Amino acid sequence: MLIQFNFKNYKSFREEATLDLSATKMTEFAERVVSIGSEKILPIAAIYGANASGKSNAYNAFEYMSDYVVDSFKYGDEEEKFEEFKPTPFLFDTISADAESSFEVYFTLADDKNEKTYNYGFCINREGVTEEWLNSKAKTARKYSTVFYRGNTEGELDLSGFPKSSRDNIRVALEKQVLIISLGAKLKIGKCKAIRDWFMANEFADFGDPFTNFFLSRRLPKGFVTDKDVQKKVVEYFSSFDEHIKDFRIEKVPQEGESKEEKYKINALHKMIDSDEMAEIPLGMESAGTLKMFALYPELQEVLEKGSVFFIDELNARLHPLLVRNFLLTFLNPKINVNHAQLVFTTHDTWQLSNQLLRRDEIWFVEKDERGVSTLYSLADFVDEAGLRIRKDESYEKNYLIGKYGAIPNLKSIDIFKEPQGMGNSDLELTGVKWSKQYGKKR
Repeated sequence: MLIQFNFKNYKSFREEATLDLSATKMTEFAERVVSIGSEKILPIAAIYGANASGKSNAYNAFEYMSDYVVDSFKYGDEEEKFEEFKPTPFLFDTISADAESSFEVYFTLADDKNEKTYNYGFCINREGVTEEWLNSKAKTARKYSTVFYRGNTEGELDLSGFPKSSRDNIRVALEKQVLIISLGAKLKIGKCKAIRDWFMANEFADFGDPFTNFFLSRRLPKGFVTDKDVQKKVVEYFSSFDEHIKDFRIEKVPQEGESKEEKYKINALHKMIDSDEMAEIPLGMESAGTLKMFALYPELQEVLEKGSVFFIDELNARLHPLLVRNFLLTFLNPKINVNHAQLVFTTHDTWQLSNQLLRRDEIWFVEKDERGVSTLYSLADFVDEAGLRIRKDESYEKNYLIGKYGAIPNLKSIDIFKEPQGMGNSDLELTGVKWSKQYGKKR
């Protein structure tokens, strides 16, 4: 499970940002907190914020870290690939634009009987990796012990946590663009492979990206083509929000030209109103929401089986709020989520911003200031103007929309459509209550 993610100088986040999934000492929904070793971990983190505030950049930061861990062993051989995959620092001041970016996680490994906690991270700039470390802590230990540490000079390489033969292989093959974890996994070093595999097990879905939407909607669940039981499970999954789809008919499409890619035509079967026969509709003609739920199914299946982390950008896009809530409850219900999978998602859906659904430490906000700098903070840590923390019986949605927690758009009327000669209200600020009172009624 992911305990904490720290990152710095990445896109709109100039200062260090922390997304913490460790549970605070709160009383609400205590039954959903997972205890592993000495850690108490939450299953969900919901990230709210205005458009262009940097919510997606928090998602992108973890995706970047994961991709670099998995693929960096390639970049030493092909430096042009590193040129394409260098991190994007905060570009709006000269110091940050040339500085390194850093990424760090605290996490536990699945099926680890010793219930160790791991801390892994690296710093990287335009030239390559400047620092990398892996530490571990036993269940009963107070401090982390070093598995390896790598600094920016040749003398700063401590591989004492590896067998001697592995140390020699790493020293010979390590290049400045390559992570030890990535290289070590390629060299079949057990500790490195376990860390690399943790990153590989996590899933990502960016529904703000049209290309990703297109790709995900065409990805089939594992075993879907040949296994009727899998198809039945998908039908049961659909029935949680749409009972009209009763089955699927799958037909292999003949290959064209030299292409070796297997393609399939999928029709959804709907029961006809006036008979027991089925009407066939190409899956692509189903609603955008149905296609999105179909796209989510393979990743949902994977993370629930593996107990990994599912990162979703814009979860609410094209989905009814009740359907989003049902999706969240899959992770929040310990009877369903038996392997302790986690969900980290960005959203604008304030209907989920409720003390009947989420703990205060599961709610996060991203706000961007006038300089273009994003900050990430939790509702559990938020202190109001009177210096008081947020109570668990507050109306989170109402208070958020009136601006009590920040992280909302600061809107003004769109003056380019203003009628000449004083049509009125054109200079009214459209924030919070003022907006709803002035524009929430028909005229």
